[in-house]
Amino acid sequence: MNKRWLKDLFGVDKPIIAMCHLHALPGDPSYDPQKGLAWVVERAREDLNALQVGGVDAVMFSNEHSLPYLTEVEAITTTCMARVIAELFSEIKVPFGVNVLWDPKASIDLAVATGAAFVREIFTGVYASDFGIWNTKCGEAIRHQHAVGGENIKLLFNILPEAAAYLGERTIADIAHSTVFNTQPDALCVSGLTAGQETSTSAMQAVKDAVPDVALFANTGVRLANVEEQLAIADGTVTGTTFKRDGHIWNEVDVERVRAFMEKVREVRGE
Repeated sequence: MNKRWLKDLFGVDKPIIAMCHLHALPGDPSYDPQKGLAWVVERAREDLNALQVGGVDAVMFSNEHSLPYLTEVEAITTTCMARVIAELFSEIKVPFGVNVLWDPKASIDLAVATGAAFVREIFTGVYASDFGIWNTKCGEAIRHQHAVGGENIKLLFNILPEAAAYLGERTIADIAHSTVFNTQPDALCVSGLTAGQETSTSAMQAVKDAVPDVALFANTGVRLANVEEQLAIADGTVTGTTFKRDGHIWNEVDVERVRAFMEKVREVRGE
């Protein structure tokens, strides 16, 4: 394992992966059948365009509005996400990834179907979460990745997931060390409590000290005011909320907020 793949894939040091949050899909409680799936596609197109014009290094499509989330999603969710990405495919100008919240196998399936380069998911651990007891089966997910021809897809493991607490007395450093030994992830992600909540720099530093050769992403809460501090530790960020109008997660992407953020990032990277 090494971090060289970051530069190979994204073309920069310390890449910024921007979230393209899809609106509620068929089957989701908040889906609006009057607007329909075509409306979801158009909203995603607008956000994708704003993110790319603003200069992000990559995008990741997720079903952020599918609350409350499932740990084994229904087929309609993955199918509809595939349609959205397919309709936008010719307009995607940067590397892209996917995250079907919160189902590793579905995320891998979607990546294979759409040609996504990477997946972010909860692959390891057992948690007490807002969604109930959350048990992962990493061995099954990785075997599934290879069975469906997704062995080249980069896997970003979220080892401090949102809205959940690890069952058992283990430090984040111990979790990082054993996760890397047992599962060989391409990168580790560390999160705050929910989307938009700042990632603990002390937690990230503990992970970096434990597994310095593995790529580390700050997964939530990176904004203009703290991006320099976060990137002093992390090898990149997964960023969504701060790019939205007024910094509110459910608003549309504000291209000027993206531009300001990426200008600061380029300064931090010495570009």
